[in-house]
Amino acid sequence: MTSFLGRLAGGAAMAALVATATLAQNASPRPAPAQAPAPAPAPAPNASDAFTKAFPGAVADPATAQPAAPAAPLVQAWTLAQAKALVAVIEGIGAEGLDPKDYDLAPLKVALASGPSDELNRMASQSFVWLVEDLRDGRTPMDAREQWFVVDPDRDANPSGTVLAQALQTGDIAGTLAKLAPTHPDYAKLKAELAATSDGQVSKRKLIRANMDRWRWLARDLGPQYLITNVPEFQLRLTVKNKIIKTYRTIVGKPGRTATPQLAEVVEGVVFNPTWTVPQSIVKGEGLGAKVLANPAWGKRNGYVATRGANGYVSVVQQPGPGNSLGQMKLEMPNEHAIFFHDTPSRHLFANEFRALSHGCVRTERALELAITMAIVGKGATRDEAVAISTGGKYTKVALQKPWAAYITYFTMATDINGQMATFKDIYGRDTKVLASLDQPRVRNRSAVPTDEVIVIEDDLQDT
Repeated sequence: MTSFLGRLAGGAAMAALVATATLAQNASPRPAPAQAPAPAPAPAPNASDAFTKAFPGAVADPATAQPAAPAAPLVQAWTLAQAKALVAVIEGIGAEGLDPKDYDLAPLKVALASGPSDELNRMASQSFVWLVEDLRDGRTPMDAREQWFVVDPDRDANPSGTVLAQALQTGDIAGTLAKLAPTHPDYAKLKAELAATSDGQVSKRKLIRANMDRWRWLARDLGPQYLITNVPEFQLRLTVKNKIIKTYRTIVGKPGRTATPQLAEVVEGVVFNPTWTVPQSIVKGEGLGAKVLANPAWGKRNGYVATRGANGYVSVVQQPGPGNSLGQMKLEMPNEHAIFFHDTPSRHLFANEFRALSHGCVRTERALELAITMAIVGKGATRDEAVAISTGGKYTKVALQKPWAAYITYFTMATDINGQMATFKDIYGRDTKVLASLDQPRVRNRSAVPTDEVIVIEDDLQDT
C-alpha cells in the first residue's frame, strides 16, 4: 500500500492506470467529498452451414425494441420461406449450446410440409419464441440457479413478441435471433471452444454449454465499464469496454451459508477508513459487548466502542485503524444481501491458492489502489483529494458521480485473467443442478424470479 501511494504522489502511475478507464470524460462540476461521521449500524458438429453464416457468436448491434410500444402478439403469420429459415436455425442451434429437440422441430417440419396454415403460424411462432427465451434469458430454470439474484433486463428490453415481429418484418430469422447473443467476448470464446470439442467429449461439452448459458443469465451488454469478479477464479477485474484494465486477487465466502451469492449491483461510493459495526452474533453471542463495557481500556486498544441503549441493547463499533476488520476501504454497494467489496488486515491470505475463506463479502487485494482508482474515475475525488482522504485516518465516504456496475458471477469454465480458456473448481457445487437441467426437457413458462433464500451476510471478521 505504501509503495502504491508513493508512486501515486508522483502522478505518473495513476495517469497510466486510469488513462484508459476515464475514456476521455469531460470534467464536470464536482462537490467536495463528503466527510461523514462514524456511521450507525465456430460451428459445432452437425450445425448447418446456413445457420453458422447467419448466426455469428457475438453481434454488436443490439436487438432494439421500444419499451413503450404495446406488446406484440406471440403468434404471427409466417411465409413458407420464413418457416424454412426457422427450421435451419433450429437444426444448427447446437452451435449455441442448445438442443434442437427442445424446439418441436419434427412437428414444425410436418406443419411446413402441409403448406401455409394457422397451424404453421402457431407452430413456427411457438418455436421461435422458445428460441428467444433461451437465447435471451438462458435455458436453465431458476430453481437450478443456486444463489443467483441477478435481475436480467433483457426480457423487458426485447419482448418476445417484438423480436418475433422484427424477424418476420425483415425476413432475417437467424440474424434477428443472433442479436440476442451476449456481447462479452467470453461467450464467443466458449462457442468456439464448443465447436472445437468433439461429440465424444460429453462432459466437457456439457460444461461449456452450462457456462455459455450462464452468460445469458446476465444482461446481454454489461455496459461500458464495470467491475466483474468470477468467484471460483478468486479474481476481480476492473473492465472498460470489455477490456481488462486491472486485476485483483479476491477472498470470497466459505462454502455453505456464507457462500458469496451472484449479484449485479451498482457501486455508488467509496468509503475510506471505514468503521465496522460488529454483528450481534459476536456482540452478544461471543460476549464482545460485555467485554468492551467491562474493560473500556482493552476496547480502546483494539478500536472498539460499545454503547448500551436504554432498552439494554448493546452495540459495538470498531473504529478506523490498521486492525479494522474491513481494512482501509469498502465499496458502497447497497443490496439486500449486505455484500460488498472491501479491504482486510489479513492480507497474507491472498497468497493462498484456495481463497474461499470469508463470511460472504469479497475481500480484494490492493484494495486501497482499487478504492483510489474508483474515486477518481467515478469523478468523486481528484487524485490529490483521494490520497489525502485515504491517509487521513478518518471515516470518509466519497460519492461517485459516475456509478459503476458490479457483477459477482460464478463461471467454472471461462477465460482467465491471461485470456486463456480455463476450468475452475466448482467450490460451491453450483454446477450440479445446471448440468442436470441440460439432460431434462426444456422447462416452459419459466419464472424470471429467483427462488433461493436471501441470506444476509454478516460483515467479515478480521480473521478466518
